[in-house]
Amino acid sequence: MPLAPLLRLTALAAAWTACLSAADLPDNHPVIPLWVDGAPGSAARMHEPAKIAGNNISNIHQPTLTVYLPAKDKATGCAIVVAPGGGHRNLSFKNEGRDVGEWFAAHGIAAFVLKYRLAKDDAAPAGATQPYTVERDALADAQRALRIVRARATEWSVNPAAVGVVGFSAGGELAALVASVNDAGKADATDPIERAGCRPDFQGLIYPGQSQKITPTKDSPPAFLACGFNDRQDISEGLAEVYLKFKRAGVPADFHVYAGAGHGFGSREVGRSPAGDWLNEFRAFLVDRKFITTP
Repeated sequence: MPLAPLLRLTALAAAWTACLSAADLPDNHPVIPLWVDGAPGSAARMHEPAKIAGNNISNIHQPTLTVYLPAKDKATGCAIVVAPGGGHRNLSFKNEGRDVGEWFAAHGIAAFVLKYRLAKDDAAPAGATQPYTVERDALADAQRALRIVRARATEWSVNPAAVGVVGFSAGGELAALVASVNDAGKADATDPIERAGCRPDFQGLIYPGQSQKITPTKDSPPAFLACGFNDRQDISEGLAEVYLKFKRAGVPADFHVYAGAGHGFGSREVGRSPAGDWLNEFRAFLVDRKFITTP
């Protein structure tokens, strides 16, 4: 094999190795780098290993998608990019990532858990300047994730008109951001992935951070909103204001408040409390909005 292709294959293998962490692999689902040659502004650090602390991940310089596909006989064609929370310091990759992806796949929905770059990464030395921002880097990661799902829709048996995003806490902030800052793709892009659009067809905002910044317009994707009654005021009351904004903009929205829940319930309460039923209610929302057309 000529040297140049061999070097590229070696670099690709190294990139994949750098993406695989203890938190990604217990179920052996594929992990895909958003940019094989490194994310814009991060290529020099793309091979740094992530920091794993329990179920949290930080020191993210090579953003990825972990792929959870439903069995072919259960697939609905609907797909969701999942953005875990963690205050932009780390990602709660189990409770708000892997477990959610597995639930969606088991219920016929293709899920893609996003490991995005962090604006307040807890692996950075104290006092160090953070290299990333939500509005530039995390948003670019979310946009790229949606483009990838659409660009590979045929391969993954996904309907490109039924691709949405769901986010938790800081990930909910990111989900709301990509729902408002997006495009239809760049038809003349040399990278075929960049030709795909990055507007989510629907959005799930689960106890989202910075709720006061969520400003839907008449063109916003339909929304599923959920939080706990005992969450902090800016979320438990702020999300009610967000619902009214969607209502006034004429955008269909479901709004759920769980009396016995606080912040961060994610997938922990499935089968144990009313808050754990949000996943079934979210799927019902997708059926109601015709993103899922099978029972």
